[in-house]
Amino acid sequence: MLFDRKKTEIFQHLKQRVSVLFIGWGIGSELHLYHQNSTMKQVAIPVSKNELSEFFGECNHYEIFEIEKETINRKLLEVPLNMDILELPKWLKNEGVSDVIAYKVDKKIITLFASNKVNLFVGVAKNTPQNLIEAYLQGTLVSDKTIIAEITDNL
Repeated sequence: MLFDRKKTEIFQHLKQRVSVLFIGWGIGSELHLYHQNSTMKQVAIPVSKNELSEFFGECNHYEIFEIEKETINRKLLEVPLNMDILELPKWLKNEGVSDVIAYKVDKKIITLFASNKVNLFVGVAKNTPQNLIEAYLQGTLVSDKTIIAEITDNL
């Protein structure tokens, strides 16, 4: 219960203070509001019609950007047929994904990303995967305040 209350307080703070809603979970489900350092990241972007998909899980494929030091590799990851949206966070984790950039995400999915320890950037405006990964690398991703409010209300 204490964690739920603290989580709600943090989300309320986020709605007012940050330009991008970042949800990252560490050991013991402790909420981290920073981008954790590691030697390699794999960033997944759900793509539909050559841009960020409006709804997470309703995409043709994921573009995966493997980032290690100053090297960036790009690959496509097709979503398996008949995969339930609730299975996607675990599947992405098993594929080595560390971060996901999304526009709209169902509240149930946020919990699944947290339990799989995959960082989630939510409410990011639709754009091409290349532009989004450049903003990610520069630390300039921006969330739509309306989307953040939709996701964080009633948490």
